[in-house]
Amino acid sequence: MLVAGAAACNSTSKDNNSSSGGKNCGYKLAYFGALTGSSANLGVNIEQGAELAVVQYNAKNGANCITIQKFDSQGDPAVAPGVARQLVTDTKIIGIIGPPFSGESEAANPIFDQAGIPLITPSATRVSLDSHGWKVFHRAVANDGAQGPAAANYIKNVLKAQKVFVADDQSAYGAGLADQVKQTLGGLVAGTDKTSADGKQPGNDFSGLVQKVVASGATAFFYGGYYQNAGLIRKQLTAAGWTGTQLGGDGVNDPGFATAAGNAAAAGSIVTCPCSPASKAGGTFVADYKKQWNVDAGTYSDVAFDAANIFLKGIDAGNTTTQKLNDYLKTQQYEGVANTYKFTDNGELDPTYIKVWAFKFGTDGKAVPDQEAPKS
Repeated sequence: MLVAGAAACNSTSKDNNSSSGGKNCGYKLAYFGALTGSSANLGVNIEQGAELAVVQYNAKNGANCITIQKFDSQGDPAVAPGVARQLVTDTKIIGIIGPPFSGESEAANPIFDQAGIPLITPSATRVSLDSHGWKVFHRAVANDGAQGPAAANYIKNVLKAQKVFVADDQSAYGAGLADQVKQTLGGLVAGTDKTSADGKQPGNDFSGLVQKVVASGATAFFYGGYYQNAGLIRKQLTAAGWTGTQLGGDGVNDPGFATAAGNAAAAGSIVTCPCSPASKAGGTFVADYKKQWNVDAGTYSDVAFDAANIFLKGIDAGNTTTQKLNDYLKTQQYEGVANTYKFTDNGELDPTYIKVWAFKFGTDGKAVPDQEAPKS
C-alpha cells in the first residue's frame, strides 16, 4: 500500500513554486546506493559526482533550489528494498541517480518502477537489467555485454594469454560479467571457480581458489566481483608465488583493491570500465570536483555528474513531475563531461556512445588509463 500510494502521488504531483529560486525550485533528486559497507568507495564516488552537479545548479538558481537526498543501501540486495520503500514515500523526489550495483538494482528497481520515479544508473552493468520492462530504467554506461567481451579481448590480444582462469563472487554483477568473459574466451579458459561475496568469504581465506589458479597454469586470472575480494585474492596469489596478471571489471576499479592487496602485489593488475577515465572528463569537472571534495574524481564520478545534470536540465525545462521527467529522458541527447547520452527504448545507452577502457594499477596503488579496450 505504501508504494502504491507513493506512485499515485509522485506521478501526479503539481509544479511546485518555491521562494528559494526560480519557478522550478523545491524539488529533490535522490542518490540511492552504498555510502557504508564493503562497496562504499564506489558509492561515494557516485554520490559526490551527483551532488556536485546539484551544488553548481543551485549556485546559479538559488540556495537549496534543488536538494539531493541520500539513501544508503550499503550496496546490499537484502537491504535495498527497505531503503527503496523509504525513498518513494517522499513525493518531492522526482529523479534517482543509482542504484550503482546490479544486485541492488534487481531488488530495488521494481519498487521505483511501481512508484514511477525515473532513475539513471551510472554503473550497474548486468545485461539482464534491461529485460524486466521497467519503464523508469536508464543506464548511462555500457552493459556487461560490451564490458565482458572487451576485457576478454584485452586478455587475448594485448596480454596474449593462452590459459586464463575465471572466477566470480556469485553476485548478479560478478557472475554475469564473468560469464561474458568466459563466452568470449572460449577454449582459453583453463579453469573456473566461485567465491562468496565481498566481506563474506570465511576468514577471508581464498587458498582453495589460489591453489586452483596456480595448478591450472594460467597466466591471466579474471575475477568477476568487487575490489575487496579481488585485492585479497591478489595478495594471496602473490604470496603463493603466482606472477600472472590479474584482471577485473569496473567493480575492482577502486583504490580499495590496492589497499587490500598491497601496492606491490596490485601493481600491473588490469581493470576495465565501461567509461572513459574521469581524469579526462571535459570542461572544468576535474578541477571542480577536487575543489569541492578535496579528492580526485573516482570511477563513475563524472558519469554521475552527467546523470544528475540530465535530470537538472529536464527540471529546468519544466519537467517537474515524475511522468514528465521520465518522458523527457526518452527524447534527449545530452552532451556531458564524460560522454554523450541518448537512451534506447529499453533504457540502454545508445550503442553509438559505448566506451570501454582498461586501467592498470601502478606501484603507488593507483589505477591509471592504459588504453581503450579492443572491440574484437
